[in-house]
Amino acid sequence: MRERGDVDAVVAWVDSHCHLQGEYGEQTGELDGVLARAGEAGVTTMVCVGTDARTSEEAVSLARALGEPGSPAAVDGITVRATVGLHPHEASAGVDGVVAVLDRATAGAGGTGAGAGAGDLVVAVGECGLDYHYDHAPRDAQRQAFAAQVELAAGRDLALVIHTREAWDDTFAILAEVGVPGRTVFHCFTGGPAEARRALDIGAYVSFSGIVTFKNADDVRQAAQLCPLDRILVETDAPFLTPVPHRGAPNEPSFVPLVGAAVAVAKGLPVADVAAATTANAAAAFRI
Repeated sequence: MRERGDVDAVVAWVDSHCHLQGEYGEQTGELDGVLARAGEAGVTTMVCVGTDARTSEEAVSLARALGEPGSPAAVDGITVRATVGLHPHEASAGVDGVVAVLDRATAGAGGTGAGAGAGDLVVAVGECGLDYHYDHAPRDAQRQAFAAQVELAAGRDLALVIHTREAWDDTFAILAEVGVPGRTVFHCFTGGPAEARRALDIGAYVSFSGIVTFKNADDVRQAAQLCPLDRILVETDAPFLTPVPHRGAPNEPSFVPLVGAAVAVAKGLPVADVAAATTANAAAAFRI
């Protein structure tokens, strides 16, 4: 009989948030190896996330290269999709650059493999939001950029990927004012049950990262316990936030089953149930 938290069996997973492009990807090591290890772990679908115009363009290029039939970069059985967004740290740059990337990525209808058209490469706007912990950009600029990207996601019928840190009230206030897109994800959830309930009440998905494995993350585990199974996603945020027991090494998508196992323990469920649910949820949230 399989136990809660058991990850010996290979089941299908989606890494709903990772950074494999450009300088981020270089931190994970050689990309072919990263993708091969992901496939071996059952992680065959990854959402590669942009944080400004450059990294968004790189994410789209990576998704295109990996999906193009006959491309040397293509990896059998691996699907990568991209997001386009402006991280709150970069909010002072304004959103025009990422809008231009999105326009280019979704123009036309060229083939990209696996039945995807050009518009299918980009599945979300983000990560975007508010970060009052570091305040790398003025808060007014963060709020303006976030609101603009909420509107962009809704207007383009794309998912919205939210980064929020120590800014819960303003985050929910902007969503209430601008309107919540139909498919909204709170990425790398760092709140507790109260914040999770607020996210659930507006219809959002809650995405858990390696933080859920950290010893001092009881609030995050309580949030995972609270969340209905049909509203949970799992992610690595690679190359950041490596889960236990690999702390100190660069993170990569092959570690997402460890995140899922920690969620399974928090909820008292078999890992296979969490894998099946989060895979289905990612398909619904990102239309992949």
